[in-house]
Amino acid sequence: MGLRDKYAWAIQTAKKVGMEGSADEKDGKLYFHGTVATDDQVNEIWNAIKTIPDWRTDIVADITSTGGPASAPASQPETTYTVKPGDTLGKIAKDTLGNANAYMEIFNANRDQLDDPDKIKPGQVLKIPQHAAR
Repeated sequence: MGLRDKYAWAIQTAKKVGMEGSADEKDGKLYFHGTVATDDQVNEIWNAIKTIPDWRTDIVADITSTGGPASAPASQPETTYTVKPGDTLGKIAKDTLGNANAYMEIFNANRDQLDDPDKIKPGQVLKIPQHAAR
């Protein structure tokens, strides 16, 4: 698996917020460089990068904003959860969101690293979508 695959979520996030630039793999590192409109968008990309525990050894980034803080209300920050032995998505959903039935929302937010909601592994860092909280 290449670094572009490993950081697919961060690349998707950069595209989603409209980053002008690229993510290029070179010499065993992934170089993110570009601009976005707001500081919040810069932080959103960094939050996506940091969902991978060893990002410090993989990423070189120069992401700047052309403006300042977002004028529209910022989206809720994304949180992460590190899978422990014996965890299930239902248990994680209950513990983090208060609703075990929200497990599919966690699965859908992590499709970049999960193929089956019943196959999670200890040590995986999962994104917990805050809009799913009920």
